[in-house]
Amino acid sequence: MIDKTIARCREAVAQVFDGATIMVGGFGGPGFPAQLLEALREHGATNLAVIHNGGGSDDFALGGLILDGRVRKLTASFPINQGAWAFRDRYLKGEIELELLPQGTLVERIRAAGAGLGGIYTPTGVGTELAAGKEIREIDGRQYVFETPLRADFAFLKAHRGDRLGNLSYRMAMRNFNMIMATAAKVAIAEVDQIVPVGALVPEEIHTPGIFVDGVVQVERHPRVFERPQERSAL
Repeated sequence: MIDKTIARCREAVAQVFDGATIMVGGFGGPGFPAQLLEALREHGATNLAVIHNGGGSDDFALGGLILDGRVRKLTASFPINQGAWAFRDRYLKGEIELELLPQGTLVERIRAAGAGLGGIYTPTGVGTELAAGKEIREIDGRQYVFETPLRADFAFLKAHRGDRLGNLSYRMAMRNFNMIMATAAKVAIAEVDQIVPVGALVPEEIHTPGIFVDGVVQVERHPRVFERPQERSAL
């Protein structure tokens, strides 16, 4: 019987190795797999390349991994926000590499990997530093820059509900990067609010089919995901 459920987050991240490339779903708090990232901090893997839309928050989850010096490269669209001081400090010291991408380009490069494409052409970034060293092609009188697919060894996802087969259902803004990242990694692990029996998710509710998912772990939502940095500093 297929059973992709995992009892604890620390077991879910146990196979992550030094030097791995990891995709992390979410945009700010919504859809962010905080418990898996905290477990990864305890696990100890280092020299990681992380693909995420942001630069983490304070000393928690991704921000904590960066603060601990465990991330060598971040690929992101919004690496700097109010809480991303750990990334900012390490970047200014030359201790972490940044690949900055427009958000649409980030999404489409991940989608290209999941679809098995060799890359995409996009007009975004043409004529800027972001296109330096990349192929430029004119199509129908307009210039496009060629972008290669983004793949990962692991994808950490956040979903609302999942079943033992790995089928996932997202709630509201959880349907951001999680859906496409599930298709572009060798191993995809999802933390979910609730594991339900097989059949409880009707086909229309399944946003990521279980064929893309290797593990599902049920956790309670971490309160720090939705707190603002200034709120934490007052505690």
